[in-house]
Amino acid sequence: MTRRVVLGALFGALTVLGTGCGDECVDPFDCRDKGAPPAGQEWTCNADNTCELQNLTPQPEEDAGTEVDAGTEVDAGTEVDAGTEVDAGTGDAGTEVDAGTDAGMNVAKGGACTASTDCMAGLRCEAATCQSLHIAVTGNDGGTRALVTAYDVPGMTSLSEAGVASAYPRFGPGGTQVAFVQGEVTTPAAVIAMRPVPLTAAAPTALTAAPAPARIRYMEWEPGNLVAWVRGSTGISTVSTAGVETEVTQNGTFPDWAANGTDYAYSAAGNGIYVSTGGGAPAPLAGSPTTGEQPHYNRTTSQLLFLANPEGDTVTFGTDVTPVLKLYSLPVTGGGTPTTIADKTSDTVTGGTVDSYIANPNWSPDGSWVAYVRAYYQNVAGAATLCGNTGATLCGNTPGNVIFLQRVNTTTGAVDGAAVKLADNATLPSFSPDGRLVAYILGGALKVQPIDPATGAAAGALIEHPKDTYTVLTSEGDDHRPRWQPR
Repeated sequence: MTRRVVLGALFGALTVLGTGCGDECVDPFDCRDKGAPPAGQEWTCNADNTCELQNLTPQPEEDAGTEVDAGTEVDAGTEVDAGTEVDAGTGDAGTEVDAGTDAGMNVAKGGACTASTDCMAGLRCEAATCQSLHIAVTGNDGGTRALVTAYDVPGMTSLSEAGVASAYPRFGPGGTQVAFVQGEVTTPAAVIAMRPVPLTAAAPTALTAAPAPARIRYMEWEPGNLVAWVRGSTGISTVSTAGVETEVTQNGTFPDWAANGTDYAYSAAGNGIYVSTGGGAPAPLAGSPTTGEQPHYNRTTSQLLFLANPEGDTVTFGTDVTPVLKLYSLPVTGGGTPTTIADKTSDTVTGGTVDSYIANPNWSPDGSWVAYVRAYYQNVAGAATLCGNTGATLCGNTPGNVIFLQRVNTTTGAVDGAAVKLADNATLPSFSPDGRLVAYILGGALKVQPIDPATGAAAGALIEHPKDTYTVLTSEGDDHRPRWQPR
């Protein structure tokens, strides 16, 4: 639930932009010498060009609907989840996940394989042996960095050279390439670049020319055949691995690819969800509300996941008016009436209410589970404060963010049973391609939790990636969700 701010570093021959005469700052990066902000706040550069602290609250995107990042998790050091996780420390510790009774998926890490389906969960067949899947995130070590790491071995590698800004790493189909923004993403000098996986010493290959005057944001690749990105707030473009750029739409954001690599969905502010099928012109998804945003395909079913605020409910955090979003599914083919996956909540307490809305949803690959964040906040006469932050006295022990897993009927898209709590104070859940692991961010650190695919409960040791060199970012919502290497 933070403002969309990226604390960038220098790129190439760019020099630091000085502030105006007498100005303390021109952007939040100039406020870095103020030190770490208090929990639940951030340094911003106000209209008077002075640094000031502001509460971390959601902010609507330009032509982006109103993406809400529930990611200002409060790291209290006492994470609570489904009750079965054990700290895996900082070593490998043999964290391959038992694949249960699935056909195949029985070769352990380092074992011989002919295909990824031979390997246990969390592994892929690479050079004829089962190796750990990688996870890609955006982190910060004084500047933004596109990072990759083996899911079960702590230690992140920057895709850009030391001192060069980068962000938004995205794996390509097959998992042998990773694309990312090279350069400071808030400037027109940034380009989309690509590197092979496993990483080599070769320099990244630039796929795009500098997209002046628009910045690059909301990138997606796998399972698409092309890299898709949003040109600031002006629409969606794609680029091939050969560097062929194409303008796909003149408006909209949150592009997401279907499993066939060609169909795609996106949302446009005030118009809802659009879908392009078979290379055809995008058309509104029948039955989706005009407030629909952040569409997500899974890899198996016809259901599309999205957030919406059909009642027009809002809440005010400081000066920011934020929509109270709910989570829905709807068939891509034929549309219909949206099915509610997760609703808003409101509990009356003395002095006001403790309410919640939904953020950061994501499918399991087979469409049988949905992960999402429920953001809790106190509401006093219309003034809201995220639980866990200073001043949220009505919340008691209620955390600000909770990750839930909800089982879904793969035919109807309807919920199947009660939601399962996975982690408190965490955000941006992301399923592994085999559906047996969920990566998420807690307190600026990457965590990976094995789950039971039948019950959704934690089923094994929590894999910790300590926050040492890099702080994993969450401030840009789905742009900062961990991305898994395909199997």
